[in-house]
Amino acid sequence: MFDHLGLRVHDLAESARFYEATLAPLGYVLGERDAASVSFLGPPGAPALYLYQGLGLAQANMHVAWTAKERSSVKQFHERGLGAGGKDNGAPGVRANYAANYYAAFLIDPDGNNVEVVCYSE
Repeated sequence: MFDHLGLRVHDLAESARFYEATLAPLGYVLGERDAASVSFLGPPGAPALYLYQGLGLAQANMHVAWTAKERSSVKQFHERGLGAGGKDNGAPGVRANYAANYYAAFLIDPDGNNVEVVCYSE
């Protein structure tokens, strides 16, 4: 288990809005913020997320996945992410090719990263 994740982003304000909307259903809240970074604090035991203003273009093509306790949180992640400028990369649903109980949704964030939320509960 890791403690935190850090992503370099092209537009800090846009990415902060995106992650604030998509991670709220998972219990993440906006933490400290300054001109160069934004933090999101998760529920106890969950990794924190840090966004850093990148110089030039941010490095894209990362894949980050969070877990949800309920399938409704996966749906909220997807809906809120689309509303906050994310692009659909897989609507909420069972991915039986991964596991019979793998319920997930995927979005492309403002910097081109593939972000996912998965729920193993039925």
